[in-house]
Amino acid sequence: MAKDAAALAEVMEHSAAVLTAAGFPRMAARVLMALTVTETPGLTASELADRLEASAAGISGAVRYLQTLGIVRRVSQPGSRRDRYEIPSDWYALMVRNSPVYGVLADQAEAGLAAVGDPASPATERLRDMAGFYRFVQSRLPQLIAEWETVRAARDAAETAGPAARRA
Repeated sequence: MAKDAAALAEVMEHSAAVLTAAGFPRMAARVLMALTVTETPGLTASELADRLEASAAGISGAVRYLQTLGIVRRVSQPGSRRDRYEIPSDWYALMVRNSPVYGVLADQAEAGLAAVGDPASPATERLRDMAGFYRFVQSRLPQLIAEWETVRAARDAAETAGPAARRA
């Protein structure tokens, strides 16, 4: 149980608001954050609806959206007709690997370059930079994920070792 449930609920809602301001659908952001801060491995649609004071339809749409991004997975519960929704431990890698957004944006910038067709146009430089930047980000993501997994493993090993091992 959270030491300060009210503070945790505030963190959940504020984080969801930040994601929404960045363009994430509001209910999907709220569901994602509810699943992030829960003390259980996951939540059913009914539990999500209760916690977020949301409709079943709103939860269903949000979960479906998060599943398409690879951030949430549905897990059958033995002996129950209800599924539980969980965030996989490698959600970040799944999301990046399953999202072609950077490649699509680079492709669009390159299509824009062809449409402008004028090397002297100010739009040409901006579109070239846009395409180059998104290709760069796309090419670096696998390396960044690998680096994060190394950092995460080291952090987890240090936390598992306990205070005595950290002092040594």
